Amino acid sequence: MDPITLSTEMIVVLALLGFTVFLFVSEIVRVDLAAIIVMVLLGGLSYLPGLGGLADINHLFDGFASNAVISIIAVMIIGAGLDKTGLMSKVAATILKYGGTTEGRIIPIISGTVGVISSFMQNVGAAALFLPVVSRISSRTNIGLSRLLMPMGFCAILGGTMTMVGSSPLILLNDLIIATNADLPADQQMQTFGLFSVTPVGIALVITGILYFMIFGRWVLPGASAKNDAASGQSMNEYLKRLYGLKADIVEVEVPEGNILLGQSFSDLMDVHHIYIIGSYFKGQRWISPVVDTEITTPCRLAILGRKKVIEEMADIYGLNILPELDIFAEEFAPTKSGVAEIVIPPDSEIIGKTAQERALRKTYGMSMLAIHRGEETLSHVETDDHEATRIGRVPFRAGDTLVVHVQWENLTRVNRDKDFVVVTSDFPQEELRPQKVSWALLFFSIAVGMILFTDVRLSLCLLTGAAGMIVTKVLDIDEAYRAVGWNTVFLLASLIPLGQAVQSTGTAEWIAQGILSVLDGWPIWALQAGVAILATIFTLVMSNVGATVLLVPLAVSIAIAAGGDPAIFAMTVAISTSNSFLIPTHQVNALIMGPAGYRVIDFVRTGGIMTILFLIVSMFMMNVVF
Repeated sequence: MDPITLSTEMIVVLALLGFTVFLFVSEIVRVDLAAIIVMVLLGGLSYLPGLGGLADINHLFDGFASNAVISIIAVMIIGAGLDKTGLMSKVAATILKYGGTTEGRIIPIISGTVGVISSFMQNVGAAALFLPVVSRISSRTNIGLSRLLMPMGFCAILGGTMTMVGSSPLILLNDLIIATNADLPADQQMQTFGLFSVTPVGIALVITGILYFMIFGRWVLPGASAKNDAASGQSMNEYLKRLYGLKADIVEVEVPEGNILLGQSFSDLMDVHHIYIIGSYFKGQRWISPVVDTEITTPCRLAILGRKKVIEEMADIYGLNILPELDIFAEEFAPTKSGVAEIVIPPDSEIIGKTAQERALRKTYGMSMLAIHRGEETLSHVETDDHEATRIGRVPFRAGDTLVVHVQWENLTRVNRDKDFVVVTSDFPQEELRPQKVSWALLFFSIAVGMILFTDVRLSLCLLTGAAGMIVTKVLDIDEAYRAVGWNTVFLLASLIPLGQAVQSTGTAEWIAQGILSVLDGWPIWALQAGVAILATIFTLVMSNVGATVLLVPLAVSIAIAAGGDPAIFAMTVAISTSNSFLIPTHQVNALIMGPAGYRVIDFVRTGGIMTILFLIVSMFMMNVVF
C-alpha cells in the first residue's frame, strides 16, 4: 500500500473537523447552527486557489435532499399521523400498565421494544415513531423526558445490529464482500452472511445497553432540563396551591359491591365532604366530568379531586378502597389530555346571573368547576386552610369572574370557540385527536413498512409514500405535517453531510486510516481487530456510516489477510462498529432526540463515552465467540 502524502486540502479538512468538535463540545452556539457555520465555511473555502477539491459547490446543499434527511422528515410525519389518531397514547398506556411508573421498569420495556423494531426497520424510524409515546409516558409519570429518550435512542441504534437489514452498513456488507472477492484468489474468498448471522451479537449489545441504563442510569443520565419540565406542564396540585391556596389531588377509589353509597348521588357526596367527583367507571363504561345528579351504582370506580386527607377520611367512613395511583383514569387525567384551566366571563356573556348547575357545565362543556376567583376572593368547593368550602355550583356568575376548571384539553378547545367564555389558559395542547382515521394511518404505515422490508425501493420514497398517504386521507393536514418536522434536526444532519464527503473525497479519511493501521502493524490478530473497530467508531462520528464502511472494509480485509485472520470477520467488525455512534449527536437518532429532551453535547460525551467502550468490549467478545 503506497503511503499517502498529507495535502493542503487534507490539512484544511482536519482543521474544520477540529473546529466542528470544538463548537459541539463548547456549545458557544447551538449544534444545528454550528453545523450550518461549518457548511458555509466549507463552501467558502472551496473558492480559494488550491482548495477547489474541498467541496463541489454545485452540490454543497445536496444533503438537504439526501436519502437520510428525507427519510427523517417522512418518518416524523408518519409518527405525528399515528399520534394524531390516539394510537400512540394507547401504546403508552399499555407500556405503563406493565411497566408501572418507575424508570427501572419503564426503560427496559421501551428500549427493548424499540431495539427489536429497529432490527427490521431503520433505527431513526423506530426512534421517531416512539418519540410521541415516550413523551406521553414522561408526562404521565413525571419522569423527565431526558431520562427516557437517551436509553430509547441508544437501543434503537443498538437494535440495528440484530439483523443484516437493521442498518445501512450491514445491508451493504454482503455487496462489499462480493465486490472484494473479485480481487481475491479462490482460497481466500469470503462467504456472505445470512439474515440472522449477526443476531447473537446484536442481542448481546441491546441487552448491554438496557442493563447499562438500568444499573447506572441514575448517575449517567442527565437530569430533567428546564425545557423538558416546561413541556410536560405544571402539576395540577402545585398550580392550585400556588394561585388559589387550594390543596387538591386526583385520587381513584373503588366502591365495592353493595356499598352503603349505593343510590346516593354524586352531588350528595360532593356537598357533604367538599370534594369533586370528576370521573366515574361502571361495567366497562367511563364518564369524565359526569353529571352531578348521577346515582352511584356498585361496584364502580370514582376519580375524586380534593384534599387527600379528606378523601382518606371519607374512604374510612364508607369502606372505600383507595388505589395507590390512577389506574382506569390514568390516561384521561394525564397532563397531555387534561388539566386546570382559567376561563373569564366577559361582560356580554349570556351565562351572567346563572349558576354552573343551571348551565350544566359538566354535561354541556365537560368542565368540572373547582373555584370562582372574584376580585380578591376565591370561592371553592374544596375546603381550604382559611375558610369553609362554598357550594360554587349554586353561585350565580358575574361579569369578570375567573372560573378555575378541570377539563380535558379537547373540550377546552371547543370552549375556546364559545362567545360566552374567554379562555385565558393558552399553553395547552390545542389539537383534536382523530381516532376515526386510525385505519387510514395504520394502512399507510403498513404500506411504508412493507415497501421497506419486501421491495428494493429507496428508503426515503417508501417512507414518503406513507407520509403522503396520511396527508391525502386527512389523518393530518399539510400544515400539521410541516409542524411535525424537527427542522433543527434536519439542518444539523444536512449541514454535516458535506463535511463527511470532504473527509472522504480529499483522501483525509484514507490518510488517517493508513496512519493508524501502520501503528498496528505487527500486533496480534485480536489487537488488529480491536484497532479496526476503534477506527470504524471514530470514522462514523465524522462521516456517514455508509461512507466509513465503504472506505474501511477493503482496508480491513487486507489487514486480515496479511495477518492470517479471517477477512470476513474483519469486514463484519467494520459494519457493526459503524453503529458505535454515541459520543456526539452526529448520528441521525441522536440528532432526533437532542432537541425534544434538551440534551447538550456534553450529555452525549458523558453518557455515550461509557456506552462506546461497552459496545467495543461486548461486540469484540461476541464476534470472536460466535464466529
